[in-house]
Amino acid sequence: MSLPEIYLKKNEDKRLRKGHLWVFSNEVDTQRSPLEQFAAGDLAQLKSDDGKILGTVYVNPQALICARLLSRKPNLKCGSNFFKERLTTALILREKLFTQPYYRLVFGESDGLPGLVIDRFGSVFSVQITTAGIEQRKESLIAALVELFEPTAIILKNDNSQRQLEGLSLESEVAYGHLPDSVIIEENAAQFKIDILNGQKTGWFYDHRSSRAMVANIAKDQRVLDLFSYTGAWGIPAAMAGATEVTCVDASESALTLAKENATLNQVDGKMHFVRSDVFEFLKQARLDNQLYDIIILDPPALVKRKKDFKQGYEAYRRLNHLALQVLSKNGILVSASCSYHLSRENLHEILRSSGKHIDRHLVFFASGGQGPDHPIDPAAPETEYLKTFFCSVSSSL
Repeated sequence: MSLPEIYLKKNEDKRLRKGHLWVFSNEVDTQRSPLEQFAAGDLAQLKSDDGKILGTVYVNPQALICARLLSRKPNLKCGSNFFKERLTTALILREKLFTQPYYRLVFGESDGLPGLVIDRFGSVFSVQITTAGIEQRKESLIAALVELFEPTAIILKNDNSQRQLEGLSLESEVAYGHLPDSVIIEENAAQFKIDILNGQKTGWFYDHRSSRAMVANIAKDQRVLDLFSYTGAWGIPAAMAGATEVTCVDASESALTLAKENATLNQVDGKMHFVRSDVFEFLKQARLDNQLYDIIILDPPALVKRKKDFKQGYEAYRRLNHLALQVLSKNGILVSASCSYHLSRENLHEILRSSGKHIDRHLVFFASGGQGPDHPIDPAAPETEYLKTFFCSVSSSL
């Protein structure tokens, strides 16, 4: 049985033919294929203006991205076998990259599963569904995960604002099995207890794994300041690697409580200080108190979530970097990151250049980083590349 059809307007197939997976509502020929005929999550056959088949999409007529391509094949059957095939392909790559089962198993479009993120924490899987198309097929997805991995638990982490755009509920749930009282993962020779149900995103941020390892490599005998520290993923490996002192600053009491537990778990609690504070206020006070740090890690949450937030978010990034440089010791290192897709690498580069110049410091980049290999980048989908990090050596002006 053939699927219903969606036709694009003339010349609106160019991006998809180059490999992208998204269809915007203003690209659809609604005279030939009214979007109102579809329910959120329905499958459809996507066609160009001249009737050529582009593949199978799932549809949400109420969303700006009204369709996402699942396959270049027409009339795809999107059941458990489909998910098993995509999950297996994703697993093959991760098993080449990692010796332990702690990684992002699925990274949306890059793994051919738009609207889906899965983080693996050993035998526990944290699943983030952000589109109606995947939500409608979550039982098939769960069945595939159970068959392939025999998990202890599968958690649906639904507290994501993107779900609101798709008209989906925000309640997280244990969809399969039993969530253990304690979930512990390993990263960069450290162990971390994580809180999946109440933590941010999926419960952990695997994307900075490589950059955190680089910080640990240079942390010996250094005084480290970890800003927006969350549960200690940067600071604890630095302490384990020989930092003399690590200060973790975060506004979340629950995150800092977990960070303290993780410090104890890794036997570095004697080196670590935990401060609950707004980071802007902390940096202002540190400057007044003439506090200086040898390494400062500045890894804020996304401050430019939407394109229209760019101006305000850019200024926030500028202020943070400017303040951080003022409490950095002579010949210190600033690690500055942004996970905002709408703030480009070039934008962050310019913020750092201008901030260094403004306070009369000589700033050079000695390394740069991005998302880890379990967050692969689809070259046809620039939205899959979002994370950028600069390692800056900062000295007196020339």
